[in-house]
Amino acid sequence: MNDLTESSGIRLIGAGLPRTGTLTQKLALEQLGLGPCYHWVNVIADLGQVELWDRALDGEAPWAEVFDGHRSTVDWPGGYFYRELMDVYPEAKVLLSVRDPESWERSFRETIWVMCHGETLMPLLSRARAEIDPRWRRYLKLVDRMFWGPQGTFAAGHAEPSQLIEQMVRHNEEVKRAVPAERLLVWEVGDGWEPLCEFLDVDVPDEPLPHANDRESFVERVTDAALDSLAAWREARLPAGA
Repeated sequence: MNDLTESSGIRLIGAGLPRTGTLTQKLALEQLGLGPCYHWVNVIADLGQVELWDRALDGEAPWAEVFDGHRSTVDWPGGYFYRELMDVYPEAKVLLSVRDPESWERSFRETIWVMCHGETLMPLLSRARAEIDPRWRRYLKLVDRMFWGPQGTFAAGHAEPSQLIEQMVRHNEEVKRAVPAERLLVWEVGDGWEPLCEFLDVDVPDEPLPHANDRESFVERVTDAALDSLAAWREARLPAGA
């Protein structure tokens, strides 16, 4: 095992956009010895962390609190701050996950975009939860800040597919310019274990690369949590013995 996997602290920074196989990356990195890996699912599981990311967007640097015990990070919110994290963790390598732009746009729009702007069951339940759950309301505001607001990755526009694709391409090119070539791997899930393991200087596992987080699992995660919150809210308001 090399120094990258033996050392403590953040050793790999994922700069790839959400919906580029980032949950697969999380599972793969943990299998390779770079776990725990911080991912957006960490925020969903512990909404108290939203406050830390709000502070980061306000210009603070709560990285020791955010990444305590973690050895890698992929997806947003961490990827949003890849430049800052490169400075804080100068020995960490950077993984830019990529995907066919049209395929990525459909996946992103059917999940994250729809959650915020759509009118299907999933976003409607999400908004209903926000009416009764202040933590979820603050979480949705964080999503808005990071993606659509003035500081957001897609602040230039997101209504049309071409707008999302244009900004996806621009983000990827910015990462390639900002990160020294020897510190960067541009990787697609379909590339498999070999380039990732070579980049990290670790052995290729015998098992296939894990795959996770299709559209259905994203929708179910948001919908089920909203239904649970609404059911608990209703139960708390029923008369005793009802």
